[in-house]
Amino acid sequence: MQLSAPPYEERLTAPRSWWLMCLLVGVAIALVLLPFGTLPLLGGLVGGTAASAVVASSYGSIRIRVVGDSLIAGEAKIPLSALGEAVVLHQEEARAWRTYKANPHAFMLLRAYIPTALKVEVVDPADPTPYLYLSTREPERLATAIKSGGAEG
Repeated sequence: MQLSAPPYEERLTAPRSWWLMCLLVGVAIALVLLPFGTLPLLGGLVGGTAASAVVASSYGSIRIRVVGDSLIAGEAKIPLSALGEAVVLHQEEARAWRTYKANPHAFMLLRAYIPTALKVEVVDPADPTPYLYLSTREPERLATAIKSGGAEG
């Protein structure tokens, strides 16, 4: 039996600059601990860097997938039959939809370091969510996967 990859899968990883910031957090903690000696300084450097790297990795570990007949976005799992039109949002339009155009009832999978997004209408009358806002680096590919119903092609 051969397992096939889902038609769409993306991990919303944190940008590379965040990893440098993790190191800088470790250096800052090390400097605070400098008066206490070398071992606390090294512990602060290692511990601070590691702790901030865990936070950055956790924040950037969220995934968007189209698997079978479902869209999985973070903790949400939505059947594709409940989704309507998917609109690709380029940088300026994405910024508008995550700020002043945003609906407080919408599902927002937001990562501000990703400039593009996909806005997908929810057509299920039992669901009070008007739309999904999904930060994605490949909005056209995600829209295609949702429209094709998850079928590979």
